[in-house]
Amino acid sequence: MKLGMVGLGKMGLNMATRLVRRGHTVVGTDRKPKSREKLEEAGGRAAGDLKELAAAIEPPRIVWLMVPAGSVVDQVIGQLLPHLAEGDLVVDGGNSNYKESMRRGAELETKGIGFMDAGTSGGIWGLENGYNLMVGGDEADFRRAEPILKDLAPEDGYLHTGKTGSGHFAKMVHNGIEYGLLQAYGEGFEILARSRFTYDLKGLAHLWNRGSVIRSWLLELAELAFAKDPRLNSVRDYVEDSGEGRWTVQEAMDLDVPAPVITHSLLARFGSRQDASFSAKVIAALRNEFGGHAVKKSE
Repeated sequence: MKLGMVGLGKMGLNMATRLVRRGHTVVGTDRKPKSREKLEEAGGRAAGDLKELAAAIEPPRIVWLMVPAGSVVDQVIGQLLPHLAEGDLVVDGGNSNYKESMRRGAELETKGIGFMDAGTSGGIWGLENGYNLMVGGDEADFRRAEPILKDLAPEDGYLHTGKTGSGHFAKMVHNGIEYGLLQAYGEGFEILARSRFTYDLKGLAHLWNRGSVIRSWLLELAELAFAKDPRLNSVRDYVEDSGEGRWTVQEAMDLDVPAPVITHSLLARFGSRQDASFSAKVIAALRNEFGGHAVKKSE
């Protein structure tokens, strides 16, 4: 098949490359000339802008967006629309909020243009291993794009999740679960690292992936990380979040679903970004006031 790929960053370029390797024709564009050059090196065709990209694909077109969530998606769709025609299909493979995907789908429907929200997981490993795809949208659009989805994903690695918005909702919860898993592994390895025993953390990560109930791909990645830096001395204890964890917690609150693990894992990330915790200072001062407990003075 022939499709357009807008956004040739780490994920977009690898996805385009994977499709080219499987016989698809990919026309891609990106703000960075170097990214466009890399696509051509991989066997794809680079377009200088959205107009050129749309002109290079015969209708009905499929245009896949891999751009940052939020206003950028709206900007790209707005710039792309004048060059699209009725029957074309836009796929948002980024980490957009599902409510925004529902809105975009409804807006494009009035213009006769299809829209699918494809929650995409796989990271930098997806080029070789494939991408896990949670796809919301019209059934007919899904079937039309299925040859692309099938070649992007590993075996049984894609699913039509339902109507527009359902793909990004599933990806949101997927990432919320990821927050909890990462926090549990992080806390466990910290307990090991601080214990009286001198553990080979790489060795334990490897061991636990051999028949243990906590085996996972994340443990495989932990093994790789510890192999590079046994005590992670080169890594700063600062953890960012991309939004999905916050949205998951908010949805849990709105749906009256208790989600303490995901919620606390999100709050732990906030804590990691503080050079100094003012709340901890308040607690230490209060303990000193009511109980005379010693306070460590700042330098």
